[in-house]
Amino acid sequence: MTSRLRVLGVILGLIGLAFLAAGGFAFLKVQDGTASLKAFSAAQDVQLTYNEEGQLTDGGETEGAQGILALLTDDWAYPVVDSELDPNDPIVNTASEYMYQMATIAYHTLHSTQTVVLTEDVEYKGELFKAGEYEFAVDGRYFSQFDRAHPIEGPARAQAWSATAHGLIGELGVGTVTASALQLGLALAGLFAGVGATFLLIGAGLVWATRPEKETDR
Repeated sequence: MTSRLRVLGVILGLIGLAFLAAGGFAFLKVQDGTASLKAFSAAQDVQLTYNEEGQLTDGGETEGAQGILALLTDDWAYPVVDSELDPNDPIVNTASEYMYQMATIAYHTLHSTQTVVLTEDVEYKGELFKAGEYEFAVDGRYFSQFDRAHPIEGPARAQAWSATAHGLIGELGVGTVTASALQLGLALAGLFAGVGATFLLIGAGLVWATRPEKETDR
């Protein structure tokens, strides 16, 4: 029975070493990914703006930043991590910063006013739109919420939700997913290491508990 427990202890120890190795490998891969993401972010040099009190600003004002955060946290229900919005490191390279920058683009698009020029008179659903210049407020409309056939709304949609806006939002979304995946990878590395250490400790304990006892002189 003692020998069997000792063998079991050795096996558990080996399993623990395997988990520790897996945790170390996962940690190294996460470090590589983090370094790559930070290098990519630094190359782009997109930075958030803060005032002297360390508060986020938009156009030099905190009110705009508060509106962007409200869009991000209330409308999109994104769990912002305050520590990731660091005024000492304004370069966009964390999940919360990527999402904030995405919300910035969306916020300004949603609250923009587009100038549409008709070169000729157009009739649409019984209403006549004469040639000329029109100001159209996006008024919180997303891309799918415009009447594309409308002579004013259609062009306004293309101007507001341009290919550039969609491309930037898509790129920032990839950055957010990448940063979140790296955080998950780090958590898994810690989990592997914890499980490995547990197995190794139990295995070593079994080997120690079943070691032959030395005879003492009487």
